[in-house]
Amino acid sequence: MINLDRNENFYGPAPKCFEALNNIGKLDMSIYSKAYLKGVQSDLSERLANDYSIEEKQVILGYGAEEILKLTVQAYLKEGDKLMVPSYSWWYYKKIAEEVGCGNVEYGMKKTETSFEYDADSFIEIYERERPKVIFIASPNNPTGNSIDNDTLTRILDKVSDAVVLFDQAYVFGLHAEETGDLLAKYPNIIIARTFSKYFALASMRIGYGLVGQNLTRLMEFAHRYLGFNYISEQVALAALDSPEYYEEIAAKMEADKELYYKELGAIDGFTVYPSDGNFILVEIPKEIKEPLKKFLLEREIVIKFMNEELLNHHLRITIGTQEQNAEVIKAIKEFFT
Repeated sequence: MINLDRNENFYGPAPKCFEALNNIGKLDMSIYSKAYLKGVQSDLSERLANDYSIEEKQVILGYGAEEILKLTVQAYLKEGDKLMVPSYSWWYYKKIAEEVGCGNVEYGMKKTETSFEYDADSFIEIYERERPKVIFIASPNNPTGNSIDNDTLTRILDKVSDAVVLFDQAYVFGLHAEETGDLLAKYPNIIIARTFSKYFALASMRIGYGLVGQNLTRLMEFAHRYLGFNYISEQVALAALDSPEYYEEIAAKMEADKELYYKELGAIDGFTVYPSDGNFILVEIPKEIKEPLKKFLLEREIVIKFMNEELLNHHLRITIGTQEQNAEVIKAIKEFFT
């Protein structure tokens, strides 16, 4: 079975990650982390703080980036408040707002024949009218795959300084340390959420992190864990950070295969393949073939995401798998038309 519906990384983690697991001893599993003896929350938060040139207290760890989203909502929103989210986005954003009884305000994107783009004018207009307390911006955005350019992001952040902004970068490739440090220095109300699940292929380790602006001391305190974090997950994540060449090679293969998808599926009549900066692509297809194509692929043991949302209801989201898996998916979809 080829399962390319959850945006996982099928190349797997770097060899150093397995070495880290092999080096875990009996006591490492039996006792709490002793990182507090160094005056830090954890080994991983200390490393990330050094990588991004920020204070260690500005790094919070979580159960994937998912927990960073939840912690932000729980720390800053209550019943009756508003969370501002993209209309083309992960459904889970709205779900966590519902959990604390707050409402959702949606902002759209410009949809052209070939891409999705953030619209600063519309965004700012909605913000000034609705005055949400927290804003989510995703880059790359799931499922559309588009990123927000620096000029648009800066223009938006300059206008929404009264709100807490969570910049969801779960799908970003690499650390982008200098760029990230600049954002945190300039905008003290921003949280940058990242994860080891996607790029680093550590989804089952469930470890993500948030880089928190200096004004957001409530979140830093809210996320504090008295007895520390998952030591084993931390050591594997540290090994991943020590393996940049391995992940750069994988990223290059994914980029090459995205180009292959653009070329091969883009040539099919009625298909639009949107450019993506993530490890997935969004494909618009004719409505009438949605169910027949899904059945055809399942018969060949291929699972991809058939979107079933209000705005994206005749679209495929295909995770970029290994080069062999991608070739099989392209081959099967082309066979559907023969």
